[in-house]
Amino acid sequence: MSNKNRMLIILIVDICIVWLAISTSYLFRFDGSISPFFEKQMLLFAFLTTFIGGSSLAYFRMYRRMWQYASIGEIIELFKAVFIGLLLSYAATYLIAGNRVPISVATRTLELMLLFMGGSRFLWRLIRVNRTKKTGLSNHVLVVGAGDCGALIAKEIMTSVSFLGNRIIGFVDDDPHKRNMHVVGLPVLGTRTDIKELVEKHQIHDIIIAMPSAKRMQISDIINICKLSGAKVKIIPSINDFIKGKLAVRSLRNVEVEDLLGRDTVMTDLEGIANYVSGKVVLVTGAGGSIGSELCRQISSFDPSVLMLLGHGENSIYTIEMELRTKFPHVHLETVIADIQDRSRMDDVFRKYRPQVVFHAAAHKHVPLMERNPSEAVKNNVFGTRNVADCADKYKAERFVMISSDKAVNPSSIMGATKRIAEMYIQSINTISETQFVAVRFGNVLGSRGSVIPRFKEQIAAGGPVTVTHPDMVRYFMTIPEAVQLVIQAGAFAKGGEIFVLDMGNPVRILDLAQDLIRLSGYEPYVDIEINFSGMREGEKLFEELLTDEEAVTSTQHERIYIGKPTQINRAELELQFKKIEKVIGEDQRSIKEVIEHLVPFYFNAS
Repeated sequence: MSNKNRMLIILIVDICIVWLAISTSYLFRFDGSISPFFEKQMLLFAFLTTFIGGSSLAYFRMYRRMWQYASIGEIIELFKAVFIGLLLSYAATYLIAGNRVPISVATRTLELMLLFMGGSRFLWRLIRVNRTKKTGLSNHVLVVGAGDCGALIAKEIMTSVSFLGNRIIGFVDDDPHKRNMHVVGLPVLGTRTDIKELVEKHQIHDIIIAMPSAKRMQISDIINICKLSGAKVKIIPSINDFIKGKLAVRSLRNVEVEDLLGRDTVMTDLEGIANYVSGKVVLVTGAGGSIGSELCRQISSFDPSVLMLLGHGENSIYTIEMELRTKFPHVHLETVIADIQDRSRMDDVFRKYRPQVVFHAAAHKHVPLMERNPSEAVKNNVFGTRNVADCADKYKAERFVMISSDKAVNPSSIMGATKRIAEMYIQSINTISETQFVAVRFGNVLGSRGSVIPRFKEQIAAGGPVTVTHPDMVRYFMTIPEAVQLVIQAGAFAKGGEIFVLDMGNPVRILDLAQDLIRLSGYEPYVDIEINFSGMREGEKLFEELLTDEEAVTSTQHERIYIGKPTQINRAELELQFKKIEKVIGEDQRSIKEVIEHLVPFYFNAS
């Protein structure tokens, strides 16, 4: 039905209510026998109330409201419209007729108009809700959280045309005072521990977690309970949307594996970060990659004087450039297509732009690929890092922050070994340079290109099977934004020579990760989606470490950032080994690995 037709029907109903209310009130007042004098007064009062009262209702937009969403606010506005309209009609009748309408008639008319007009509108809402409940394709929904957010979500689902076919069964909430109470007409059925039982009892199809202000650990615990129930799980993103009034059913999103990590939002020292980034020329190498592009996004919010996006792939650099120009139009961007292995090109870039802060994220990171192409790993991760670091020293950059990896600790792969050598180089150059060189070491990031989560999602979308290398393999995981936030924060603590280690929380078993992702996608592992084990790949370990045996960890001002202090690096010996590596570049893999084994003693011991 169109809005115009709906408004016309409501208007006709209101006119009928006005005449019914006034005539009934006069009949009650005069015991069913109205004299000719009061008949004329009644007709005049009814005509005036029809036009004046209707105008008042229109003024208060009573015909432009969606009554399926009606609440206390609409009741108050309706009372104002009817009361003011009737009061003006009462005064107009007195001025025209010269005699006043009996007070009892006016009072009863007000009561009946409010009763019938309010009742007709809420009857419409009731019909819509019942239509939702009676639909044959009803999905039963359980809402976790019986607070303001849960109530709003439940009301919208119950009344929105877009969600016909979804029936809210009730809430669960851990607050004991809400047990057996009703919220927006729906029962609070129990606590989080009752979720699995309630899903089975009421045949729940969807669970909505409506707790935007809850801590991440709480959300993680609830998700772990929900995922075992077999129901699909959705979640309200964050408290920010709730505060800014953006909350709606459309803001619901699917639960992701990131929600299971259970870590609270990273708290940063904004002033400390601003002191070394704001107003500075900042260079990000590998700016088109997963970590590099997120570095660019977060650095942009600190107002650098120039942000340089350096990368080898033109498409990825173009993509992040367009995104930043849209989101941060005030930031001066410089895009540089260059290969960090090209020393003369790096020198040209540093001489032209003179970056004051360098975030070095460019690297080859895929373990099996680098095992088969060790020369490329060495050229990019070792000599590429040396080129950028040497230029930072030559042109007196203030700070150099290298993105490292937990695979650099007791490495069993070429990729890990080359990252360890890169760490050693920047620590050695720090001893002779005015630039503060540091490295930040962390584990896997969820959602990065080529990482396990996107691959699992692709396999699930294809109907399986999901491939896991080994049932006992574990890894440390962190989201890209939180990893980058901690990298930038670690840069604020830099004094030179440190290897910062990020607290990655507890390690996660890859098999559990695959099973969780299958369940969160609405399937049952080994029933709907098979899991196959392919065996460990070249260079992989069952578990990764964050510190070498010779490193001792010390704390920083930030609870999630630690400093690993390695033994002193002999720069002369390091340079000699670099010359040996340069000689074997391009030769057989064994020759390259033998030189690296001598330079990184724990390399083959860990394999």
